[in-house]
Amino acid sequence: MQEPDWDDLRIFLAVLRGGSIIAAARYIGLDHSTVTRRITKLEERIGQQLVHRSPAGIAPTEAGSLLAQHAERIAEEIAAARTLLDAREEQVSGTVRLATPEAFGLFLVAPAVAQLYRRYPNLQLELMPESRNVSLSRREADMAVVLTQPPRGQVVARRLVDYRLGLYASHDYLARTEPLADIAALRGHPLVWYIDEMIDLPELRFLDQIAGGSSSLFRSSSIAAQQAAVAGGLGYGVLHAFAADGDPRLRRVLADTVEVKRSYWLIFPRQAQRVPRIRAVAEFLGGLIQQNRALF
Repeated sequence: MQEPDWDDLRIFLAVLRGGSIIAAARYIGLDHSTVTRRITKLEERIGQQLVHRSPAGIAPTEAGSLLAQHAERIAEEIAAARTLLDAREEQVSGTVRLATPEAFGLFLVAPAVAQLYRRYPNLQLELMPESRNVSLSRREADMAVVLTQPPRGQVVARRLVDYRLGLYASHDYLARTEPLADIAALRGHPLVWYIDEMIDLPELRFLDQIAGGSSSLFRSSSIAAQQAAVAGGLGYGVLHAFAADGDPRLRRVLADTVEVKRSYWLIFPRQAQRVPRIRAVAEFLGGLIQQNRALF
């Protein structure tokens, strides 16, 4: 006797349960000739006749009944294993590396990450809050928040929220200087800005449209450092409204004149959209935006 193939056993059980070749074929989605051929193949491997064929239908032989008992137990074990594996797959666990623009990661994600861990204690989030492009295809990250909608391709892209940037200074700085009459007057004041050579995202290159010709007294690749310098009284800076409006040291100026609008998009590989840990982080980010909707 040769070892039977499980797929042949599955078809054999379908025939016995259905009572005929036609019923079994309809149930498992094969044509009746294929089912007949697979039963014959199984009998050849077993070396014994397994079914009686008659106009009334199909009935198992003594050998067929004995084999069916073992095949049923195999089927039950496979079903149980599938249930366990499916349950394991639905558990949210493992590591997700999330790349975000710095302001989004520092001011929104990091303060709320405890919410994620309370809900999914077996999930580990690796946050990369950087003002540079990352490549999902090179596996630099599992997911990313980006500033522009990517072209259609192998990624899922979801618009998270639109946000605003404005001109800010500290209360201390404003108290010791003349108020700005217009944007042109900014040229006579210190400006906090990015290091131009290190701006990797085109969406961050907007200084000229706000304050062309202004000199930068302090530059940093970190928006958090820029906000700290402005809050410390150094001068003016273009900051994220959702972060700066809540800083009691800061005040927005020329709000009717100076405003830059951008958008946050969440992207992840299309083949990962059903992975529980990816879905969990995507839902967390969506909920985070809803919780902070008033900031935008």
